[in-house]
Amino acid sequence: MKADRSRLPATVGTIAQAVQHGRCSAEAVTRAALKRIAAHNPTLNAYLHVAHEHALRQARAIDEKRARGKTLGPLAGVPIGLKDALCTQHMPTTAASRILTRDGRAASGYRPPYDATVVSRLRAADAVLVGKCNMDELAMGSSTENSAFGPSLNPHDHRRTPGGSSGGSAVSVAAGMTPAALGSDTGGSVRQPAALCGCVGIKPSYGRVSRYGLIAFASSLDQVGPLANDVRGAALLLQVISGHDPCDATSRQLPPPDYLAACELPARGLRVGIPKEYFGEGLQPQVAALVRRALERLQADGASMVPIDMPHTYLAVATYYVLATAECSSNLARFDGVRYGLRVDQKDIQSMYRHTRSEGFGAEVKRRILLGTYVLSKGYYDAYYLRAQRVRTLIKRDFEEAFRKVDVLASPVSPTLAFRLGAKTRQPLSMYLADVYTLPASLAGVAAVSVPCGVADDSTLPVGLQLVAPSHDEGAMLRAAAAVERQQHATAP
Repeated sequence: MKADRSRLPATVGTIAQAVQHGRCSAEAVTRAALKRIAAHNPTLNAYLHVAHEHALRQARAIDEKRARGKTLGPLAGVPIGLKDALCTQHMPTTAASRILTRDGRAASGYRPPYDATVVSRLRAADAVLVGKCNMDELAMGSSTENSAFGPSLNPHDHRRTPGGSSGGSAVSVAAGMTPAALGSDTGGSVRQPAALCGCVGIKPSYGRVSRYGLIAFASSLDQVGPLANDVRGAALLLQVISGHDPCDATSRQLPPPDYLAACELPARGLRVGIPKEYFGEGLQPQVAALVRRALERLQADGASMVPIDMPHTYLAVATYYVLATAECSSNLARFDGVRYGLRVDQKDIQSMYRHTRSEGFGAEVKRRILLGTYVLSKGYYDAYYLRAQRVRTLIKRDFEEAFRKVDVLASPVSPTLAFRLGAKTRQPLSMYLADVYTLPASLAGVAAVSVPCGVADDSTLPVGLQLVAPSHDEGAMLRAAAAVERQQHATAP
């Protein structure tokens, strides 16, 4: 089933400028977004919670601020969805898990006493936060099918996955419910759904954006990132949410550069590395063809293509699923039924722990907790966890060596088009391989973006091109992404 294109959504930039200059009100924009959510969410299941009245109060406050002659923020009146892994004071937060509810329903979700730092920064920029987006439970998955509250559906074909774990955020943007949303990316969870749904998705460099208030999956990998319907919109969100946060010890004390200015730079002179390891077995021909065609257009615009070797790429999946599960096992120990969320009362505390976690966690989360506990256990720590850390260093060195020769690396985001719902749920390894091209950048902590590069000839399904840049050089990545987007618009029928 094709996506509803009857009303193409405006971009982040055009909405903000219209509200700032009084050409439309924030309330009118918000009502339009809420109307679209009400029309499409019952089918697509992109939102677990819609903050209808709270969103309208935010919008009216923005309009009143303008009426008083106050300067509005850079995201004035822009409706934005939030992945439900981000803590919000005025909305429930469940991370799509029963463990963070009182009775197993999303409506009874945990109410945090504070906003995540990125949420506070969006509010300060006068964005309108319309609701919490569906996701794979506790950010563990690549299809949104692990949500305790049902999967989101790809707006281009309702029989297919939107990707994950930030699937609901990608659906919100792709279906025109909002022009932008926030997700989180641990091993590809912003980039892969952005690619499968046909929008732009950014994984910032590790430390560029605060993780304070993001429910942790794997703390050395998690990053909050924007999704938007154009590159400039994603860049503007990244500009707003970036910067040092004293509440997050891993955030870097680096002021963000002008990302919008980077989007205006030409492709001429860019050195684009093409890693041969990302174009091998398992890559669908339709995906490969569209990615190569986009790179040919980039070359025609003056960029140079440089063959690159990334010899340790083949170890990325195994390395990730040792390190991420180990960190997950540690981080999820806090969900025990004592302080918040689901509690299954029993005769003693050990039984309460066991029943609460057994009923609160889904199958994939349990699988990863068990894997992580195993690799951290006595007798296996050196063989698995420490060895994986050493391999992670080798993968990071591959990127460092590559960036001595090129400005960005280019590859597919996903090896396949969006796959059918249920096609991989009984084959965990097959599901894990959906992130084979996104995991290396996550392990290295570098910046990466997914930008649409076309639609497969025999379907309505989009394909994403991944562009990877050195740590804290998001500008080079956005420069290349904007050039790809301009070419797409120039060749669109």
